[in-house]
Amino acid sequence: MELLPITTPVLKAGDDLASILMSAGDIADGDIVVVSSKAIATVEGAAIHLDDVTVSSEAAQLGEAHSKPGAYYQVVLDETARMNGKVIQSVSGIVLTELKPDGMKEGSILVPNAGLDQSNVKEGHVIGWPTDPVKSAKKLREDLGGNVGVIVTDSGLSPRRKGVISFALTVSGLDPFASMIGKPDLFGNAMSVTEEAIADQLATAANFIMGNTNQSTPAVIIRGHDISMNDFSGWVEGIEREKDIYHGVI
Repeated sequence: MELLPITTPVLKAGDDLASILMSAGDIADGDIVVVSSKAIATVEGAAIHLDDVTVSSEAAQLGEAHSKPGAYYQVVLDETARMNGKVIQSVSGIVLTELKPDGMKEGSILVPNAGLDQSNVKEGHVIGWPTDPVKSAKKLREDLGGNVGVIVTDSGLSPRRKGVISFALTVSGLDPFASMIGKPDLFGNAMSVTEEAIADQLATAANFIMGNTNQSTPAVIIRGHDISMNDFSGWVEGIEREKDIYHGVI
């Protein structure tokens, strides 16, 4: 399997992302294109100017507690509410949020700051996810044409683990999971519970190439894989809180 970076000029609102990716990368039939959610949000004009934000008392208190602009935390609170979520806690200026976006049938997403970021965006702005990441993934796949898949990603954290990883928000053109149930292990024992998180693993592998600073590599091509392609488009769903091994811990 090959992972091929797509390096582009700095993206801006109104850019034709599919055309830019096709010009900068040799996307072929059967490829999976892993793309940053922030890249899509940028071209869709989803960046938010903090000067335009009305700050509530709750956001102001968070700002004072963590020495950051209250407007930033207001956007975090607004995005959390928009995605049917709630604030779990805040540590070292980072707000852990649990989100249940419209269309997500099972589980929720635990993510810092409701997916918002102040990096790779103009000063005084914040950027989060596309307004509808499922629609965005499907449209990008259609615009790229051919038999390709799309994975929309964001960076996040794992419990008790140091450092940033990436995870898949939405996919189009492939299943995000592959069940190993019933398949034999090295000793012939049938697997009973294992389900491979295909999209998440590809997201993290691609993010290692994309980087999180000034690489200007918003997408990576996954080529030479044996993943079945189909017409599925949707959120990469999770598990309900009561079934989560971390339930009661976070």
